[in-house]
Amino acid sequence: MCAILNPLIAAGDSTAHSRAFDPDRMRHHYIAPSAGISCMVAEVAGGVVGFQSLVWADSSDDPLPPGWTVIASFVAPGQGGRGIGRALFGTTCIAARGAGAGVIDATIRADNASGLAYYTAMGFTDWDVLRDMPLSDGRLVDRIRKRFDLA
Repeated sequence: MCAILNPLIAAGDSTAHSRAFDPDRMRHHYIAPSAGISCMVAEVAGGVVGFQSLVWADSSDDPLPPGWTVIASFVAPGQGGRGIGRALFGTTCIAARGAGAGVIDATIRADNASGLAYYTAMGFTDWDVLRDMPLSDGRLVDRIRKRFDLA
């Protein structure tokens, strides 16, 4: 999973993360976070080519209503457009419904065209914009908030 996310971080144009992940940070942040619901991986020929994490919204910095969850999705460079994200989202929705979630929030950098297109294709709708969010290099980028209603 680090081998998928770290090149995206290094490229600097799709994720809000600014520093590389090691296995311990990956475990804590995506695989087994305290508010975690699920973490799904996609494999092709025995290799991980994507992953998707779903957690309960519990950030005091960005409070969301009760029953809301937050999704994060990553597909390895060069693997987009193969149905990996769609397959991951199908299993994530099953986990979300099983946990009793009502809404999934996806907050995406406004300059991440492929991420915005992916969530729109999955049925997410825009519900808010966070303006001028600073990146680690000082650039300001809007973040588009999308929601998927499970009920």
